[in-house]
Amino acid sequence: MTKINKRELIIHVLCWGIVLFFPLLFYHPNDTNQMAMTRFLRGMGGPVSCMVLFYVNYLWLIPKFYFREKKKEFYLINIIAIVLCMGLMVGWWQVVNNFLDEPVAEIGKRFGGRKPPRYPMFFYNFLSMVLVVGLSLAVSMTSRWQHIEDARKEAEQNRTKAELANLRNQLNPHFLLNTLNNIYALIAFDSDKAQTAVEELSRLLRHVLYDNQQQYVPLYKEVEFMHNYLELMKIRVTKGVTITTDINVEPDDSTPIAPLIFISLLENAFKHGISPSGSGSIDLQLSQNDGVVTCCITNTNYPKRDNDKSGSGIGLEQVSKRLELMYPDRYQWERGTRDNDSIYYSKITIDTHDKD
Repeated sequence: MTKINKRELIIHVLCWGIVLFFPLLFYHPNDTNQMAMTRFLRGMGGPVSCMVLFYVNYLWLIPKFYFREKKKEFYLINIIAIVLCMGLMVGWWQVVNNFLDEPVAEIGKRFGGRKPPRYPMFFYNFLSMVLVVGLSLAVSMTSRWQHIEDARKEAEQNRTKAELANLRNQLNPHFLLNTLNNIYALIAFDSDKAQTAVEELSRLLRHVLYDNQQQYVPLYKEVEFMHNYLELMKIRVTKGVTITTDINVEPDDSTPIAPLIFISLLENAFKHGISPSGSGSIDLQLSQNDGVVTCCITNTNYPKRDNDKSGSGIGLEQVSKRLELMYPDRYQWERGTRDNDSIYYSKITIDTHDKD
């Protein structure tokens, strides 16, 4: 049986209140209160019968028969219900007349002394009942579609949350593996720098292990994380590598941003922006303007050689998936090479305003 929530209940009460009491507005000004009430009560049989037929369908027949593909039974029962409701209308009219002062003969005077026409009224009442059944079916199907759509959206949100959680779980070991590889390389030739790198790594771990579990973090925290990551990487690179930054973000900027959304771009810059001889350049530009966050990373382009097995490309793939899940239709990602493939650029622009 269909259940009616509070919002639907209010709509039903208002609609049927208009149907039942709207005729009171059209009585002749010369009618006495008794005459007006007499005609009102006599005319109530039709709306009440329609209301009964409507809810018999809405609450019982449609969900139990029509939605379960028992349409023959649905139509048969409705024919019986329409006949019964038309009988209810006639019975109501006769009962009311027995208790009111105005006899049936007085009513006939409105038709020139003749009896009220039966067959046109019968056809009119029957057509009205059919329309009520159709209205009930339309309302039920609309309500059912809305419930299905709500359930679909909820399932989609749950799926998105599960995918994001899975991506975060993949990102943590991916990032830590790359960082530990960098520290391992330092140990071989400079243990002091390796110790400093471990200290820098401990600062990063808090963000990776805790803040990364949230859907969004304040932008200033993400800036701090990227700064700590750059300091860690500077320990390893040689003096032949130029690292420049232009960060136009306030120290307390709380604009919500997906955690670690830009770090894979930085990792990619260090992976492909430094030549085997230890030279290269990396430039980071990060800004926030009216809720629009722009991150642009440019680096010299030294593609991996065929025998280089470091990395698996999972980082950039995750960035693409996370952007699509968290910022659908609210981001742009431009990337490619220029200057005869000597420079690689990656620019992500995110509108952090939720358009829902």
